[in-house]
Amino acid sequence: MARTANFMVGLLLMICWAAMAESAKSYYKYKDPKQPLNVRIRDLLDRMTLDEKIGQMVQIDRSVASSDVMKKYLIGSVLSGGGSVPEKKASPETWVDMVNDFQKGSLSTRLGIPMIYGIDAVHGHNNVYKATVFPHNVGDPELVKRIGAATALEVRATGIQYVFAPCIAVCRDPRWGRCYESYSEDPLIVKAMTEIVSGLQGEIPANSRKGVPYVAGK
Repeated sequence: MARTANFMVGLLLMICWAAMAESAKSYYKYKDPKQPLNVRIRDLLDRMTLDEKIGQMVQIDRSVASSDVMKKYLIGSVLSGGGSVPEKKASPETWVDMVNDFQKGSLSTRLGIPMIYGIDAVHGHNNVYKATVFPHNVGDPELVKRIGAATALEVRATGIQYVFAPCIAVCRDPRWGRCYESYSEDPLIVKAMTEIVSGLQGEIPANSRKGVPYVAGK
């Protein structure tokens, strides 16, 4: 009887050890939000192959993206440029479904690195049917901040994480093709108009560490 009991205890210990070993194998520091940011970044980079690093540096247009493409080529980012939409007069639900489909492909890769989806929204979520379109580069810092907040709300409603805005270049040569996106040729005016950034992403806390990304209120 004692031998049987000892055998059972030993068997249970072996099962526990095996479970603990398997758990240790499946633990990734980069997925642990309790780990310091730099620790998570280093852990992820150390695990990545050259192909995965190259893929994360690539951004493709929505028109050539799919769940399979994201998974096969390890793509890091997708863009909807001007007029790049899933279908004519697409609803917010259609946008969300499209973005989620791309994301499923990214999350199914070996390391499960989520993709980033970007869209041109320099004066409202203007690629989306019936979204609010604001006058371009209104010259009032407080007003552009409110425009930024309204734009962010509508962009997030379509499942998109970031906008290609604002353009804070100081344009002094109208021959530049994107000069119309610059707020002014005066650096002080351009600096004042960057209030739109606070509108788009929220206020950065006073005690926030410099050099650390501030995204989605964190």
